[in-house]
Amino acid sequence: MTAISYRIPQQRVLRTALPGPRSQELAVRRKGAVAAGVGSTAPVYTADADGGVIVDVDGNALIDLAAGIAVTSVGASHPKVVAAIENQAERFTHTCFMVAPYEGYIEVAEQLAALTPGDHEKRSVLFNSGAEAVENAIKVARLATGRPAVVAFDHAYHGRTNLTMALTAKSMPYKQNFGPFAPEVYRMPMSYPFRDGGQDGAAAAREAITRIEKQIGATSVAALIIEPIQGEGGFIVPAPGFLPALAEWARANGVVFIADEVQTGFARTGDWFACAHEGVVPDIITMAKGIAGGMPLSAITGRADLMDAVHPGGLGGTYGGNPVACAAALAAIDAIREHDLNARARRIGEIATTRLRALAQQVPAIGEVRGRGAMLALEFVRPGGTEPDAALTAAIAARCLEQGVLTLTCGTFGNVIRLLPPLVIGEDLLDDALDVLCTAIGDLSA
Repeated sequence: MTAISYRIPQQRVLRTALPGPRSQELAVRRKGAVAAGVGSTAPVYTADADGGVIVDVDGNALIDLAAGIAVTSVGASHPKVVAAIENQAERFTHTCFMVAPYEGYIEVAEQLAALTPGDHEKRSVLFNSGAEAVENAIKVARLATGRPAVVAFDHAYHGRTNLTMALTAKSMPYKQNFGPFAPEVYRMPMSYPFRDGGQDGAAAAREAITRIEKQIGATSVAALIIEPIQGEGGFIVPAPGFLPALAEWARANGVVFIADEVQTGFARTGDWFACAHEGVVPDIITMAKGIAGGMPLSAITGRADLMDAVHPGGLGGTYGGNPVACAAALAAIDAIREHDLNARARRIGEIATTRLRALAQQVPAIGEVRGRGAMLALEFVRPGGTEPDAALTAAIAARCLEQGVLTLTCGTFGNVIRLLPPLVIGEDLLDDALDVLCTAIGDLSA
């Protein structure tokens, strides 16, 4: 990886107990101004961030194993991204592409056509969030096929808007009391090797396909949407063969296969997109998070015949493809190439999984270490079985935070710690974070 010059020393420093006094003051102000429905993982407030480090308002430097939920893959303030944002903001911050278009939007679309799997002709539309991308991918599929039904999977997470809540599997906190939800959404079993007895991918796909054909009927299905590696559901990596079998069935039955790569995209798994690991070429791919170095941007890229089926004016949004966000995306993509962050993600995965799998041999509470590249997870269970241990998981994450390492939990059962470090994190910093994590696991699971 080519060298990056950091503004902030890349080391963990604790100057106060966490949260410190300034963070506590902000928490009081927050309570009087911010709606209670907005949660935060950590009770510390950020003052600066760079590379793999977040500095809070009390001067504590935390190691970032979250990257803003896989957003700041090139770091929170990569020099190229910062320069691109400054340059574009000096010229214009907004015109609305639907009113007075600009080149940056087109350049991003061209890059996405080149980077996404498949050599077919493609078209793209830009939006602001992952949920918007998913909603619009479904709109395209329904219009292009003339069919109503959409198939999603157990443990899926696709967003918090009305349609995407219907697609999302987990009720609390995402769906509880927010219904009724959009109709014609059906849920099928996911390949989850740790919890389905190690069923092979082809067999798991056959089970899902049989249910689709019996319960819905293939000719009623507009789209099948799936995360190649599930995110909020627990970083579930389906058994080999599961995704290709579903994609083949979809192709044979005129069903639009949508790969939701909002969290897995842009080098996170060691390839530009996770579906490429099994040679799966989606009809439509949804993207966000790591696309623009922290700026709000999302996209759908799909087969030209599908995307161009939509009438002019049928897709868009006031802020979609904002010029500053487009400039940031082009810079972030350039940085991923310059630093070969696909290779870097694979290296992070090798370092972390080697240590964590060795630890798992000694700690029965670690049910599984899984993931791909720099998208890694540990699932915690009560020793002797597969019963989820959410309390232990939360305690480990809290202990890591006390020691200055920011992690995230996830999973349908709340028993998974996920690791999503910035792909530019240094190996010394990564090792320090893993030391803290392994010590916390050892102490709390004893």
